[in-house]
Amino acid sequence: MLQGFFQVILVLMVLVAVAPLLGRYMAQVFLGERTWLDRFISPIERVIFAGSGVLHGRSMTGGRYVRAVLVSNLVMIGLVYAILMFQGNLPLNPTGLAAPSWDLGLHTAISFTTNTNQQHYSGETTFSDFSQVGALGFLMFTSAATGIAVAIAFVRGLTGRSLGNFYTDLIVSITRILLPISIVGAIALLMAGVPETFAGPVVAQTLEGATQHIARGPVAHFEIIKELGENGGGFFGINSAHPFENPNNFTNLLETIIMLVIPAGLILTYGYIVGNPKQGWLIFGMVFAIYALFIVLAAVGEYQGNPRINQVLGGQQPNLEGEETRFGPFLTALWAVSTTGTMCGAINGLHDSLMPTGGFVTLSNLFLQIVWGGQGTGTAYLFVFLILTVFLTGLMVGRTPEFLGRKIEKREIVLASLILLIHPIAILIPTAITLAFPETLSGISNPGFHGISQVVYEYASAAANNGSGFEGLGDNTLWWNLSTSFSMLAGRYVPLVALVFLADGMARKQTVPETAGTLRTDTLLFTGVTAGSILILGALTFLPLLVLGPVAAAFNLG
Repeated sequence: MLQGFFQVILVLMVLVAVAPLLGRYMAQVFLGERTWLDRFISPIERVIFAGSGVLHGRSMTGGRYVRAVLVSNLVMIGLVYAILMFQGNLPLNPTGLAAPSWDLGLHTAISFTTNTNQQHYSGETTFSDFSQVGALGFLMFTSAATGIAVAIAFVRGLTGRSLGNFYTDLIVSITRILLPISIVGAIALLMAGVPETFAGPVVAQTLEGATQHIARGPVAHFEIIKELGENGGGFFGINSAHPFENPNNFTNLLETIIMLVIPAGLILTYGYIVGNPKQGWLIFGMVFAIYALFIVLAAVGEYQGNPRINQVLGGQQPNLEGEETRFGPFLTALWAVSTTGTMCGAINGLHDSLMPTGGFVTLSNLFLQIVWGGQGTGTAYLFVFLILTVFLTGLMVGRTPEFLGRKIEKREIVLASLILLIHPIAILIPTAITLAFPETLSGISNPGFHGISQVVYEYASAAANNGSGFEGLGDNTLWWNLSTSFSMLAGRYVPLVALVFLADGMARKQTVPETAGTLRTDTLLFTGVTAGSILILGALTFLPLLVLGPVAAAFNLG
C-alpha cells in the first residue's frame, strides 16, 4: 500500500517536471524553430514530403483543412477495414485467424481511426499480428497525429496566424514527437520484460498436465504508442493488466507518465505559442488540481473497500476485485483516473470492479473531457471553455467579450456550443434507446444501478473517444457495434470540424486594442471562474446520469 502511495506522488512530481520540457519542445516544432533533432529528422521529412506530394508549408483555409482531415481519415477507415476483412489471406497470421464479422471489423476500423480504440473483441484471438501491427498500429500514429494537428491549427487561429497545412502537421507530429518518444519507450519496455516477437504462441504444459497455448507478439512497440498516442487499444484482451503488456511497477510508472505527458505538455505549448506562458501555467494548474482531486477520491474509495465485505470480515479491507495484486488499489485508481482523463482508455484493472467513487470519477472524466483531455482535442476543448467563460463573464460585468485581442461574437458562441452539445447528444440518445429495450439490446450483466452505469459508460467512452469500458457488457453485437460507431464518429468529427471553423473565423478577425474594459484571461481569478464554469456545465448536463449510476450504487452499498 505504501509503495503505491509513493508511486502516485512520484508520477505527479515527474509530470510537473517533464510536461514543461515537452511543451516547450512541441512549441518549437510547430513554430518552425530549430531543435536538436533537426539533423536526424529533417532529411527523412524531405523524402516524405517529396515522395507523398504534400505541398509542404502551403497554408490551408478552414474548408480545405476540414476536407483534408475528413478525406484522409475516410481513406484510412477503408484501408484498415479491407486489411481486417482479408486478414486470413495476409501474412503474419501464425494461428490462422479468419476475418471478423463485418460489423465488428467496421467498428474496429472506425474505433482506431477516431483515436477511440474501443474494443469489442479480444486481440490475441481475433486479429493477426499483421492486422494488429500493420493496420491498427498504423492508425495509432495517424489518429493521434490528427488530434495534435487540429489542436495546433486551432491555437494558430486563436492567435491570428494562418491555420497551417494539415498534412505537414500530421507528418511532423509523427516524425518529431510520436516516433522518437515511441522508439526510446519501446526499448525501455523491451528491457523491462515486455515481449517483441513475430513468433507464434508458446505451447506449455500446466501442472495438471493440460496443454496451454500462451499468446505473444510484437507487444513492446505496440504498447508504447498505445499509451503515448492516447489510443488505449490493447494487444491482448485484458489490456495493460496483462503481464506481457505491463509486467511490473516500473512499466506501470513509465506507461502512466507516457499517457499523461503529451496532453499535459500541449497546455503549456499553447502558452508558448501565444506568447503568454503565464496563462498556460494557470490552465495547467487548474487541470492538475482537478486531476489530483479525482485521484484522491478514487484512491480513497478503493482503499476503504466494499463496506458489505468489510462488515463480513470484521475490518477494513481494500478493494482488490478485478485488480492486479502487483499494482494494488492506489496504482489501479491512479491509472483509472489517468486513462479516462487523457482519453487513453487503456486499463490495468477492471473499471467494472471499481468502487462507486471510482465509477463516479471515471465517468466524470469522460463527461468533462479536459482532465487532461484527448490527444490535442482536450487542449482545444479547454480553450472552448475559456471562450465561453469570457463571453459569460463579459455579459455579467458589462465588459467586452474578447479573447487574445479578438471579439467573441455570435458565430464563435454557436460553434463553441455545438462542440460542447454534440457530446451529450452522442451519449444520451443511444443510451435512452438501449435502456428502452434492455432484453434485446443492452447486454447488461449487472442488475440495478450498476447496469445503468455499464450502458452509460460504453456510450460516454465512445463519444469521448476514450475506449475503456465497464466490461461484462455483452457489446459484440450488431446494435452495439453500429450504435457506438455513431457515437465515435459524432464525438470525433463534429467537434474537429467546428474547432477548425472556429479557429479560421478567429484568425480573420481584426485585433482590438486592450483597454481598461478588457477582461484579462491570464489571472488566477479568471482561471478559477473557468474551473467553476466547467464543473457547473458538466454537472448540469450529466449529473442525472451520475445519480442514477455510481451515486445510487454507493447508497445501495450502505
